[in-house]
Amino acid sequence: MALSRRDFLRATGIAGAAAAAGPVLGSLGASPAWATARRAPDSLPHPNLPAGTVNENLPFDHIVVVMMENHSFDNYLGALPIHGQPQADGLTFDASGKATNTNPRPDGTPVRAYRFGDTHQGDGVTQTWNATHEQIDGGRMDGFLTATGNTRQAMGFWGPDVLPFAYSFAKTFTTANRWFCSAPCQTYPNRRFLMAGTAYGDITTSSDTITFTPPPNGTIFDRLSTYGVSVKNYFTDLPQTAIIPSIILDHPTVLSPIGEFLLDCAAGTLPSVSFVDPEFGVLSDIGAPLVPYAPTLGVEFEEIGGDEEAPQDLSYGENWAYYITRAVLESPAWERTLLVYTFDEHGGYYDHVPPPRAIKPDAIPPNLTATDVKGAYNIYGPRVPAIVASPHARKNAVTNVVHDHTSILATIEDKWNLPALTYRDANASTVVDFLDLKHAAFKEPPVLAPPNPLLPEILRDLEMGL
Repeated sequence: MALSRRDFLRATGIAGAAAAAGPVLGSLGASPAWATARRAPDSLPHPNLPAGTVNENLPFDHIVVVMMENHSFDNYLGALPIHGQPQADGLTFDASGKATNTNPRPDGTPVRAYRFGDTHQGDGVTQTWNATHEQIDGGRMDGFLTATGNTRQAMGFWGPDVLPFAYSFAKTFTTANRWFCSAPCQTYPNRRFLMAGTAYGDITTSSDTITFTPPPNGTIFDRLSTYGVSVKNYFTDLPQTAIIPSIILDHPTVLSPIGEFLLDCAAGTLPSVSFVDPEFGVLSDIGAPLVPYAPTLGVEFEEIGGDEEAPQDLSYGENWAYYITRAVLESPAWERTLLVYTFDEHGGYYDHVPPPRAIKPDAIPPNLTATDVKGAYNIYGPRVPAIVASPHARKNAVTNVVHDHTSILATIEDKWNLPALTYRDANASTVVDFLDLKHAAFKEPPVLAPPNPLLPEILRDLEMGL
């Protein structure tokens, strides 16, 4: 597939910019078993082997990481228990198929979780540091309406009639019942955990958090580069690596437009590690703060965004994710590929599972103001959807092991015996619990349900981007 002019302009534009520039806390969810373990930063997963040694026990050579935006497990996959995966820890339903989970309005009136009838979203949800702490409410998980100004939207969820691909994907492979976002706050800090194992003080998604000061112990891109492990950040409009500018400054060749991902999948030439970004949209919460760091060349302000963040129409993101997943499944490298599909944080949508306590990644506290809720990086944020696809993924299965985004780092480090970045990734569970190491149930890739058709104008935009 030839690269479009749009992809070329975006790639060169971003690269040019980079070169230039009741209960209380104690009743939160139980701590994971490893919470007292203290493997240190810079330690190796396999200390008896040299750093950079490939772990041949893990049945993959390529890791593909796709992180979408702003949905909780209950909001996105809450109906799984009655739609093909009874072991999923989603919403609770009565005999008529109506969800029974509730949250109170400010006046105490309970509001039930309810089904969204289509892919449209409003803008009445929020996931700021303060709002997320109010939503969690010390483990009660009852502040989703009060934190969002009484909007009912926070209690909405989708079913397989609206998101057929997402439900098919989740019930075909292995889905996590306990994957939490890394911190109870917004996009930028959670994506920093994905790339550096720490948010190093950040709790917001704003332009003033874009600093050229690198994370104190580097990023996973530094580790991979040091030990000669190939890595790419394939992006649709804006690369998530721009959140940590040192990545692009120190490793400018990691950037590739999304068209090259499709080419590399088709040729079976993916790098060892691929971070594949959806279209964030320059007018979205994640995209807008990055605009000052990119030239206007190639930036289209009318873009609708395709990362599924509210108030976007989910049909665009659902179709984008389907095309990307299908490219991975149909690649000649599928037999040795692992795809991790997740979301950065919950977006302000309801989830019923209290987040557990978490290991502080380092000694850097959150940058809190006088009006911010007191807290630290010692608790996860709410659950998010997470699915692992691989020939060795367990078929129609769930895992109840506690994970967060640093589990992706831990898996990469385990595969190539790389030094840990922080205490968080050093002690995180890898995704090996999603896999059956002795049997490949999906040696032949399965056929997943396609998403609902897009409106013609949205389809045209998607095809241009891909």
